[in-house]
Amino acid sequence: MTAVNKALVVGGGFSGMAAAIRMRRAGIDVHLLEQDAAWCPLGAGITVSGATLRALESLGLRAAFEAEGYTSSNVEIYTAQGHHIATLPTPPVVGSTVAGGAGIMRPALARIMADATRAAGAQVRLGQRWTDMEQDGQQVHVRFSDGSQDSFDLVVGADGVHSALRTKYMPEVPAPEYIGQGVWRAVLPRPEAIQRPFMWLGSHIKVGVNPVSATHMYLFITEDRPTKEHIDPATWPAVVESLLRPFTDPLVQSLIPHVHSPEAAIDYRPLANLLVPAPWNRGRVLLIGDAVAATTPHLASGAGIGIESGIVLGEELERHDDLQAALDAFHARRFERCRMVVKNSEQLGLIEIHDGDKAEHQRIMRESMLALTQPI
Repeated sequence: MTAVNKALVVGGGFSGMAAAIRMRRAGIDVHLLEQDAAWCPLGAGITVSGATLRALESLGLRAAFEAEGYTSSNVEIYTAQGHHIATLPTPPVVGSTVAGGAGIMRPALARIMADATRAAGAQVRLGQRWTDMEQDGQQVHVRFSDGSQDSFDLVVGADGVHSALRTKYMPEVPAPEYIGQGVWRAVLPRPEAIQRPFMWLGSHIKVGVNPVSATHMYLFITEDRPTKEHIDPATWPAVVESLLRPFTDPLVQSLIPHVHSPEAAIDYRPLANLLVPAPWNRGRVLLIGDAVAATTPHLASGAGIGIESGIVLGEELERHDDLQAALDAFHARRFERCRMVVKNSEQLGLIEIHDGDKAEHQRIMRESMLALTQPI
């Protein structure tokens, strides 16, 4: 017997899909609501940790990921001039033989998880949103944009950093806070020399690459921007070139011609984070993922902690026949781990912004990566 019989997941991103897959495994009748009719995520590559690979393995997706992505171990750290600083180990995760890290195209991972969500038996409603939601202590009653209504024992809000459910149920929570950095992303052909993630540390700018397939890699650049501002997309290739030029390592310089290709699909986003104090539920409405724990990408674990939260929720709902007991157990397992990722990522960003101690930066990365290897 599970704590709930019927659940609605609002949001078809990584955390929502993980929750749907794991709850279906527990025998729960799961409905997933996604407002994008095409269920087509945008984005370039995504870097994932060994811990995230372990989470995907627990969902039965290891083989599918490894078939489309690229797994590796360790991270190479260089100065802007190409002097090797350190090899940052990616320690093995507890309870699995997965690699220490990996990369994959974001749409590819989304497709793998969407296929698994449907295969698990979740009822997927695309191109719709909720328009009204009320709970009476026993169920949550939901009205949808197509005019239909339904009732659920639990609503899982996985609707992202700009969560409408958070606005409704946690109006006291402030908006995500811009941290003073932006990130540029692009997809480039992968040179043979790039067999694992590389990072080059400059003054206030960090450049990194990570393989995402047998032929391509994902370029990311974090830079200081004191204010959150609009940057004309027509200028993006030129801006990326200007950021790469001071990095005189020949390998970095060799990337510059490729950023002007349309296939690079350059994307820019200002970085913000959010950590909502626990508990993350208001009655029978529980928020997970970016809706309550949105992190900057410094530990490559934003999607990972959301996927983990979906898995842990399904496990605890299966373990308990009382919803409050399941939610208490969920929070006990998730809050501190999510807090660590959000806050340590923020600290890494601040060190980069203030051109701080690179040894301290490496220490925080090592300690965080080791903590992530522990069981969830």
